[in-house]
Amino acid sequence: MKKIYAWLTAILMAVGLGLLVPGSASAASYCGLVWGSLAKTNQAMSTAAVTNVRTGQHYCFDRMVIDIKGKAGGYNVRYVSKVVQDGSGLPVKLRGGAFLQVTVHSPAYDNVTGKATFIPANRSEVTNVSGYQTFRQVAWAGSFEGYTTLGLGVRARLPYKVFTLAGPGSGTRLVIDVAHHW
Repeated sequence: MKKIYAWLTAILMAVGLGLLVPGSASAASYCGLVWGSLAKTNQAMSTAAVTNVRTGQHYCFDRMVIDIKGKAGGYNVRYVSKVVQDGSGLPVKLRGGAFLQVTVHSPAYDNVTGKATFIPANRSEVTNVSGYQTFRQVAWAGSFEGYTTLGLGVRARLPYKVFTLAGPGSGTRLVIDVAHHW
């Protein structure tokens, strides 16, 4: 009986000193992220050309960056049942449990000469995302009439955010971050 009183006394003292605190009843967001999975759009147009597409891994999300030579225009990023090619409307094959269609309101060609400013070495694998926690594939869907589209295959329909960053130099970057979890 003395052992029970000793344990009970120790527990009460720990609670009183704040060493043992009951868990919170409210659910916290993953990594402090409060993103959603609905479409994100900005209707502005730009003649600044797409020059590169790259990806990176972060602790709480995977990131795709589209480099633009000049001021970025708008974008339309949304989950779709299938990503389609610009111009033809043909489906783009993607790996993943969900698909983001990323349309940049900027061409991947020079508006004066028509010369391409970005040509992926492999249209099906624009960047290597093997080993990424969320990304499964980045595929090229084309550049047509001032719009450039990519397909982003992800593990599941997860929250994401879209924003632009200035630089380097006079360029800008369109950034798409997709969380690893809800």
